[in-house]
Amino acid sequence: MSEPASSEPTIVDVRVGSTANALQPVSSAERSLAAGATQWVELLVVAAAAIGADQLTKHIVGRTLALGESVDIVGPFTIHHVQNSGIAFGLFASRTELVIGVTGVAVGLMLWFFARSAKRHPAIPVALGLVVGGSIANLVDRVRLGYVTDFLDFVAWPAFNLADTFIVVGVALLFGALVLADRPDRIHGKRDGDSPLLGR
Repeated sequence: MSEPASSEPTIVDVRVGSTANALQPVSSAERSLAAGATQWVELLVVAAAAIGADQLTKHIVGRTLALGESVDIVGPFTIHHVQNSGIAFGLFASRTELVIGVTGVAVGLMLWFFARSAKRHPAIPVALGLVVGGSIANLVDRVRLGYVTDFLDFVAWPAFNLADTFIVVGVALLFGALVLADRPDRIHGKRDGDSPLLGR
């Protein structure tokens, strides 16, 4: 004699953040990495701060030092008022139109990447904020004046400005953030009780 079939529905244990068998993590590709309101605000705040700091220092240098004049600070470091029509560190001088075009395209591509991937790592809004802010700060000067003001001079290296510094630091932060974001433990982390066989 068999038992009557149960009328109660079967309960399936499905855990958030895992597949139905609760053993394999959901692929990061299934999670939205697009920038949300918080990431956009962070990017804009950092970019605005970078632009403001760069423009303020250029204004101070332009008002206090004549073109070509320098002030010794410490060792080989001087504040040297120079004008640069190229990109960072004096590259592509006298090619202002080309530099403006390339910079505009680069900023557009960075914002496109940010819109799609801002949530890959918490440092991405700060990193791209520095890069975008520095790029826009120099771009504004090139469009308005045809050149940018450089003043940080270490003698053995072409003079540069705060915008150039923000771009270099931002790129380094972005590279580090993307490397960390690609680590498998980045999203889920290791959990107590995980079988060593699952990692093979």
